[in-house]
Amino acid sequence: GKANPRFVVTNLSTRDADAQHLYEDLYCARGEMENRIKEQQLGLFADRTSSATLRANQLRLYFSSFAYVLLHGLRRLGLTGTAFAKAQSTTIRLKLLKIGARLHLTVRKVWLSFSEASPYASDIAQILANLKQHPAWLPPG
Repeated sequence: GKANPRFVVTNLSTRDADAQHLYEDLYCARGEMENRIKEQQLGLFADRTSSATLRANQLRLYFSSFAYVLLHGLRRLGLTGTAFAKAQSTTIRLKLLKIGARLHLTVRKVWLSFSEASPYASDIAQILANLKQHPAWLPPG
């Protein structure tokens, strides 16, 4: 309801980029990328480089980056249509990944047994159904 003016200083001419395009498509996208960097640093511990050696710190960053890629893929392929579709990495990690379950392995199947009182049971079922729709997630055979 109130005016909220934004100012962006640039050397682009108005022929190259009108004000709305410049702000919404270029400037806001930059802010969104900074949000993703902050999400990796805080939610996936990319800022924890307190080891004594450079190689150990580099390995930690590799693990953090790999975890971010996996969570981004999960968000893109599995979380669509759920309450977690736009959730941050911390939320996904705490509410979907850090839960107790019983794992039973057979030759042909992997069984996950969750508590009946799990508050996210229907979301997890929807996520697994979403992942089954993608060929890379289908079991061989």
